[in-house]
Amino acid sequence: MASTKQVQVLVTDREGSTSQIKVGLDIGGTKTEAVAVDDDNKILALHRRPSGQGNAEVLDTVFTVLDELCLALGLRLQSLESIGIGIPGSVDTETGVVSHSANLAIRKLDLAATVSGRLGVDCRVENDVNAAALGAARLLGSAGKSTIAYLNLGTGLAAGVVHNNRIWPGHSGAAGEIGHIPIQSEGVLCKCGQYGCLELVASGSALSRLWPTAAGYPAAELFREAKAGNAAAAEIQQRFFDGVATAVQILGLSIDPELIVIGGGLSTLGEPLLEGVTEKLTQRALASPFIDALKMTNRVHLLPPGSPAGSVGAAYLS
Repeated sequence: MASTKQVQVLVTDREGSTSQIKVGLDIGGTKTEAVAVDDDNKILALHRRPSGQGNAEVLDTVFTVLDELCLALGLRLQSLESIGIGIPGSVDTETGVVSHSANLAIRKLDLAATVSGRLGVDCRVENDVNAAALGAARLLGSAGKSTIAYLNLGTGLAAGVVHNNRIWPGHSGAAGEIGHIPIQSEGVLCKCGQYGCLELVASGSALSRLWPTAAGYPAAELFREAKAGNAAAAEIQQRFFDGVATAVQILGLSIDPELIVIGGGLSTLGEPLLEGVTEKLTQRALASPFIDALKMTNRVHLLPPGSPAGSVGAAYLS
C-alpha cells in the first residue's frame, strides 16, 4: 500500500463536499511536486517526492505520487476531474507527447495518453515554465491584469506568458524563450548553437560556470562572497544582475505585461536578487526617459518562497 506520511493535507474537513478535484504535477529534474485543488481554488494537499530518470521511472513517480495524494485525501484516482502535468522539454500540448527532456533522460514519452489510458482521467501536459506562469498568475491574483510574464531563473533562463488567464505559447510554442536571444556576438557558445545568449550570463548554469566551486549551491556562495567584499564575486554578481535586468526589459518591451514575476530555483536568493535587479533597472531608467516612462521596477516581483506555482498551474491546464 502506498505511504501517505509525506503528504501535507491542508484541508482536513471535506465532509459533504461535492467539489470536483483537480490534481497538478510539476516534474523537475530532482523532485516531483503534486497538489490537489477543488472548485473553490483551495489547495487541499501538497506532496513531494524525488523524480526518477527515464520513461519508466518518470511514469512510476507520476503514478506513485498520484496514488499517495489520493490515498491521503480518501479519494479514488478514477474520481479525479482532471490531471495536469508540467514537465521540462518540448511538449506537444495537443497530444501530450514530451520529447528532448534532457534533465529527465527522456527522448520521447507519450505522457498524457499513458496516464489517461491507465486511470481513465483526462490528462493535459504542458512545458513546466508555462505551467508555472499560469500558477504564478493564480497564486498572486491576476484580477484586473490581462497579461502576466513569469521569468524562470533556474539552470536555464526562460519565460512564460499568461494572457487573459490562459497560457500564450506563440505561433510555434517558442514564446518566452528569451534565454536564447544573443546579446554578445562573440560570446560563449550556447547549447542552442548560437554565441553569446542571454542564458549564458543570467542563469544558474551561468553562475556555476563563472563561479566554479565545490559548494552544492554556487549561486548562494557567490552572493555570500560578494556581500563579504570579494571583488571577483561582486563583479560576477553585477554581471548576473545586469543579465536578469535585460531579461526583464526584453519582456517589458516585447509584451508589455502588467506584472513580471521572478521564479525558479534562483528566486530563493530572495531580496538581494530583487534589489540587485531593480537597481540595474533604475540605472537604465535614469539614463533613458523612454525606459523611465515604462516604470519597470514597479512591475517586478519575486514569487514568494515555497509557492507551488508549477503544480498549481498544471492543475488548471484543463
